[in-house]
Amino acid sequence: MKISELSDRSGLPVQTIKYYIREGLLPKGAATAATRAEYAEEHLERLRLIRALREVGDLSVAAVKRIIGAVDDEAVGLHELLGTAAYTLSPAAEARPDEPDWRSAREDVDAIVAELGWQVSPDAPTRDLLAQAFLALRRLGRPIVWTDLRPYIEAATIIAEHEIGGIPVEGERGRAVQTAVATNVLYEKVLLALRRMAQEDASARRFGADAESR
Repeated sequence: MKISELSDRSGLPVQTIKYYIREGLLPKGAATAATRAEYAEEHLERLRLIRALREVGDLSVAAVKRIIGAVDDEAVGLHELLGTAAYTLSPAAEARPDEPDWRSAREDVDAIVAELGWQVSPDAPTRDLLAQAFLALRRLGRPIVWTDLRPYIEAATIIAEHEIGGIPVEGERGRAVQTAVATNVLYEKVLLALRRMAQEDASARRFGADAESR
């Protein structure tokens, strides 16, 4: 297909496609003349991945380039590839190891991960993210206790098994990353919305007018 058709099918302007080629995110097409090239379905798949990372993941070109590099490197296993995508998509949390309270919260996170037997990298950004949440809860007078945390752990485990089970292991590696983007970004919003609706329902059943009349 010509670049104009690639533009139409991908929903991206020609100039954007050329920019991605210059940045090394998209391979060049097969030259058919001095100023013309033909593009294949693989180019369309790559553009869909780039678009998902840029628009859904809200990632910079540099961050997309890191993920694309892992996709193209066949020496990178699927677990490492998904980790690269997940770590890049993860919200940043500022580590403050010089602060005793933060260090204590991080130690609690590490102890919980060890207790659960979860295989989570020591430098996973989610460790710092959880430590930041623990610290904020403590400052609100809500220290973390196991009975409060367990429902969240159980829900997270069920969701993670479902999401990882849906990762395609055959075909183009970029599709695995697209699925990871969908689950890490879009379904995270689905989960948040469902949780808040469930909270409203639980509140209505426990504290609403119908509950008061019973």
